[in-house]
Amino acid sequence: MSIEAEVMEDLNHDEAYFDDARERRRTFDTKLLQEPLTLLPSRPPLALAATASVKEAMQAMKRRHRGCVLITQDGTVRSPLTGIFTERDVLLKIIDSGRNPADVPLSEVMTGDPESLPIDAKLAWALNMMSVGGFRHLPVTDHRGWPAFIISVRDIVEFLVESFPAEILNLPPDFGREEGRSRDGA
Repeated sequence: MSIEAEVMEDLNHDEAYFDDARERRRTFDTKLLQEPLTLLPSRPPLALAATASVKEAMQAMKRRHRGCVLITQDGTVRSPLTGIFTERDVLLKIIDSGRNPADVPLSEVMTGDPESLPIDAKLAWALNMMSVGGFRHLPVTDHRGWPAFIISVRDIVEFLVESFPAEILNLPPDFGREEGRSRDGA
């Protein structure tokens, strides 16, 4: 075989290798939707009593870097869930109405009897509830109705990134954005 024929055979072999890699591209595995919520990254919930002020809730959320506070009967995670107060509530029920956060008890602005998921629920249920209900945070409760943890949209995104690290974390830095676009309002 001539050198030219060997080089052509090597090139064809290399191209076949790259074709195989393209064919092996991962697709979304629907089995992920059947994973239990306990596999998601989560943090212990922040709980307060309904008598706490909005100011207390806002300070606790800021201190613990949380987007919501769960309201329970006695203000701890060792009692039944009775409500939820979110950063969206701060904007829509406090700031928008001009109320003083120090004077408003959570009981007046929380969402009472919030939708929640049992601790053995699957990821598909969380996605469904978040999509249909427009929720960013979902309480997850144990068999007694006590808060176990909170699922946030961010937790689900982190789980998907961990499930597809090569496909997400190895993307090039420029994804086709036009040069010179203003970032105002981003």
